Amino acid sequence: MKDKVFVVTGAGNGIGRAIALLLGTQGAKVVVNDLGSSGSGDGSDSGPASLVANEIREAGGTAAADTHSVATPESAEAIVRTAIDTFGRIDGVINNAGILRDRIFHKMSSTEWQGVLDVHLNGAYYVSRAAAPFFKEQQSGTYVHMTSTAGLIGNFGQANYAAAKLGIVALSKSIALDMARFNVRSNCIAPFAWSRLIGTLPSETEAEKKRLARMQAMTPEQVAPVAAFLAGDDSRDVNGQVLAVRGNELLVISQPRPVASVHRSEGWTLESLADHAVPAIKRAFTPLERSPDVFSWDPI
Repeated sequence: MKDKVFVVTGAGNGIGRAIALLLGTQGAKVVVNDLGSSGSGDGSDSGPASLVANEIREAGGTAAADTHSVATPESAEAIVRTAIDTFGRIDGVINNAGILRDRIFHKMSSTEWQGVLDVHLNGAYYVSRAAAPFFKEQQSGTYVHMTSTAGLIGNFGQANYAAAKLGIVALSKSIALDMARFNVRSNCIAPFAWSRLIGTLPSETEAEKKRLARMQAMTPEQVAPVAAFLAGDDSRDVNGQVLAVRGNELLVISQPRPVASVHRSEGWTLESLADHAVPAIKRAFTPLERSPDVFSWDPI
């Protein structure tokens, strides 16, 4: 890690902050990016980015604060330009910036939909794209993107967030495929950890309260080592993967592959689909579940 330069977006709080601080202790030069907005993306404040950058410097590390938004191509390019102008290069991008605007699907506004996609999915693309020419020229670079089980599995009231987070998985895989020839890697983490955004989730029912208590037991500092590892050279054999970090558990998340097939030589009709196809393949259907249904055990 020594003298490598990393951009960490959304690094003013939570998981991003923990990653930036850890990178700093490992000798990396860190661009601490954070717009300083609220959890829903409103407003801006230079304080969070500056505070984390100062923490890194006070611990003997090297850091620069950046307060540009990830949500436009121009501002994303400015984030990467901060790394180039300040430290002369860029070696990795950790796309962590995010907001929540939860709403049940039939009540979700176009503003709530677009705002979340702009930060999560478009932001991950814009910052990654801005770094790509530098990675190509130097024949090296790493991307780490934050996805979520809200998209990988499902959750209530998060159509915008889930769509963006599952889109990030496809983006990461495409980057991994397109940039492998330049020794550039791209991976995703689905983190479980208590953070400012998680604190906005409802906690009215007993099940919701139990879920939040479970989340509070998992910290950003447990996610940070996995992100730093994926950003570094020791993970050279890891590319195009999705890992989940749940407390002290590290899980590999499956990616879509065929799990069952059926054929009919004469082709399908509406009747044969109902009478033959569905009964034959229904055993392989994925249950309509939420993340808490799948991860039902207490974190280790």
